Amino acid sequence: MDTGCGPDGWDREPQQVPACLWKFPSADEMPDADLVATGADLEPSTLIEAYRNGIFPMPLEEPRNGSFSTPRRGAPNSRRREGVMGWWSPVERGVLEPGSLQVSRSLRRSTRRWSVTVDRSFAEVVTQCATQPRRGAWISTGILDAYVRLHELGWAHSIEARDEDGRLIGGLYGVRIGRLFAGESMFHLERDASKVALVHLASLMSGHGPSLIDVQWATPHLESLGVMTIPRREYLGRLPSLVDS
Repeated sequence: MDTGCGPDGWDREPQQVPACLWKFPSADEMPDADLVATGADLEPSTLIEAYRNGIFPMPLEEPRNGSFSTPRRGAPNSRRREGVMGWWSPVERGVLEPGSLQVSRSLRRSTRRWSVTVDRSFAEVVTQCATQPRRGAWISTGILDAYVRLHELGWAHSIEARDEDGRLIGGLYGVRIGRLFAGESMFHLERDASKVALVHLASLMSGHGPSLIDVQWATPHLESLGVMTIPRREYLGRLPSLVDS
């Protein structure tokens, strides 16, 4: 599915959203845990307000015993309850300075092999992320619909890697507010395809002055690409200059 936004969607001014009906916790109100709130909704105004406050949504999982826990990356979507939303602000935040991206020799070859498009297949990228047997299994139909709406309003974007025939083979998506790109998920069907998309994203963000790519939680794989971990308070302290620019 192609939303038809096209590459010019990256630089178009996002549409204004109404005032948020919910109050998210401030830095001083957040518990010493990654999960900082539950409930609310996935309206565009709610999502934008959350990201502005360093918070992102991810559904809670309901095990068979009925008690809720944090999401397991490989858990099937059928175990998600659309109405039980968790709001997260990791105590240790994974971030990438665009200029610090580590590009290996093999990845550089891949960037020459694959082509990249922007905002051409947003819903398809999110759907592919949802079907991967790892990070992304938490993406429900409600999440998909909410981010497609954000994309239509100009807030959410996808970077797509394509093979010689134009077939989608990898990509990522997230929310851009000012000089912050809040990454949500990525996928690949061919080796290095998602990394190629990340290289292109870093290049796009570098063209807008000092900027930051939020990856939520750092992993050894992401750290090998230049992602570092910073304390939540430092991340929240940097947000105003990024999202209000």
